[in-house]
Amino acid sequence: MFQDKTILVTGCAGFLGSWLSKTLVERGAKVIGLDRQYKPESMIHDVKKDAELIDGSVEDLDLLLRIVKDRNIEFIFHLAAQSIVGIANSNPLDTFKSNIEGTWNVLETARQLGQTSDLKDRRLRGIILASSDKAYGDQEVLPYIEDAPMQGRFPYDVSKSCADLIAKSYAISYKVPVCTTRCGNLFGAGDLNMSRIVPDTLWHVLRGQPVTIRSNGKPVRDYLYIKDAVNAYLTLAERMWNDASVHGEAFNISNQAPMSVLDCVDKILEVTGREDLKPIIQGTATREIEEQFLDATKISAMLGWKPQYDFKAGLQETVGWYKELVKGKSDMASIS
Repeated sequence: MFQDKTILVTGCAGFLGSWLSKTLVERGAKVIGLDRQYKPESMIHDVKKDAELIDGSVEDLDLLLRIVKDRNIEFIFHLAAQSIVGIANSNPLDTFKSNIEGTWNVLETARQLGQTSDLKDRRLRGIILASSDKAYGDQEVLPYIEDAPMQGRFPYDVSKSCADLIAKSYAISYKVPVCTTRCGNLFGAGDLNMSRIVPDTLWHVLRGQPVTIRSNGKPVRDYLYIKDAVNAYLTLAERMWNDASVHGEAFNISNQAPMSVLDCVDKILEVTGREDLKPIIQGTATREIEEQFLDATKISAMLGWKPQYDFKAGLQETVGWYKELVKGKSDMASIS
């Protein structure tokens, strides 16, 4: 379906963005990527000969308007965001600008360029906003379902709650063809965010070092393999292209197999054959929600999507990439 379609991916040099851009190029799409930082280790460089990569920020509304109009963009995957929770806690204003203003700029671009009543006559056929399970905040009822309230409390969570609500507002008020996706923790090759538990653990274990867990090891989360996430995004985009009935909807994306941080680390130690490297439990993390995981019944029922990988299978495909990263880098600081 994506053959010769012109698609904008914001945050294209990030973990999900690089995977999504790569897959779209493989499917024949004309990919326009937008990002403000292209780290040399990013997988986006694998497709830079086949995609147009633009330096810029989603906080620049005029730039977005020019890109979407001049290049006749047909679909937008809006992934650009400040995604590191620790940075969000220490620098809330930049996080709000990136995650909230950046989102309303993408949606305002669609509104200003106008929408026709006939879906087939629209040039811009849809926008997918990458939200997060963090948008739900701390809920009493688990797993989270899509109609639970958006009640983030801490800066990153609040930024996602706000972006999610803004998308809903544009869908209802202006018929902007937007859907929202809410994933748990993504993992896989190409993730350069070493504050996340999977890359952090692999980085240390593959160097023969125990990983330090900042929490008490008990928080429970979803862990979704990157290929399953990409497949979910593309499945949703295909439906949105010709079916306006799904516009304005939100979809949880999960393999529905939540586990604790300690369980996650133990599985990594098992796959890498380093059960001897017992983690160091620091127990100093604050602002942690103890249990946070998603119900993916809706995306399965409405779109027919199901994950193809469990955690171990995804991890087995991931380890080799981090082995190469460890070979080429002496310390984490050279990556961040």
